[in-house]
Amino acid sequence: MMEMPEKPAVWRCGPSELALETPLVMGILNVTPDSFSDGGTHEDPADAVVAGQRMWEQGAAIVDVGGESTRPGAQELSIAFEIARVRPVIQRLSMESRPVSIDTRHAEVAIACVEAGATIINDVSGFRDPAMVDAAASCDAGLVVMHMLGDPATMQSTPHYDDVVREVGGFLLAQAAVLESAGVARERIVLDPGIGFGKTLAHNLALLNALPLLADYGYPLLVGASRKRFIGELTGADEPRSRLGGSLAVAVEAVRSGAAIIRVHDVKETVQCLTVSKALWNSGVVPS
Repeated sequence: MMEMPEKPAVWRCGPSELALETPLVMGILNVTPDSFSDGGTHEDPADAVVAGQRMWEQGAAIVDVGGESTRPGAQELSIAFEIARVRPVIQRLSMESRPVSIDTRHAEVAIACVEAGATIINDVSGFRDPAMVDAAASCDAGLVVMHMLGDPATMQSTPHYDDVVREVGGFLLAQAAVLESAGVARERIVLDPGIGFGKTLAHNLALLNALPLLADYGYPLLVGASRKRFIGELTGADEPRSRLGGSLAVAVEAVRSGAAIIRVHDVKETVQCLTVSKALWNSGVVPS
């Protein structure tokens, strides 16, 4: 593989420049009734805003708002319904002048939320839709390019790869190139291998073991493994909320392997875990 340029030191997200020398925690704020782990918890916009503010208080750098479940088997919402769910929450949180992300695969939703104050577009479909590329090029938001096999309704049916690391990595680089060709600055782009999105346990483990390679692609790397099913497969923890220990283990290993952003449900615990881990690495107690 060709040598990639050095990763940017900051992630440009609208008016914000997020420094990347210390791992950033992105808090997951689902305003859905049917997300796999926290569905129904924050359906009320006022409750969602309070939850987002609490994530910042607990140390999150970014709050990521999602209005459409992307759990395996999830069905697609209408654009109008998704916008109605997320825009009031985005609008209120953006008044805090802190980074707010919209988790969507629909260009109309992304545009509406950027207009409402979102400074990051987190596209779980990896900007495969040309309309999403146009939306990205029309604004200055930070962008998360994630790999997903197919769509949420079908992604876990029979996921197959000849070489999951090569194929996922190739997709991410190709989509980043598409965005840059459309005029998007490299410093706005973050890559996400999409743990759990159309992957078996073996695929997820292969990608996590390959994070040092993916982190060397020349873009900051985001890892979202919080409460994912593969943790339950490894530990026997069937209930997503009972997978905190496994989620923290993945967060630590991901950061050690070069991830710059960790997307999680449990912000307070993850921030504490990474703070202590970083202190241990820097003190020499544990080789980094």
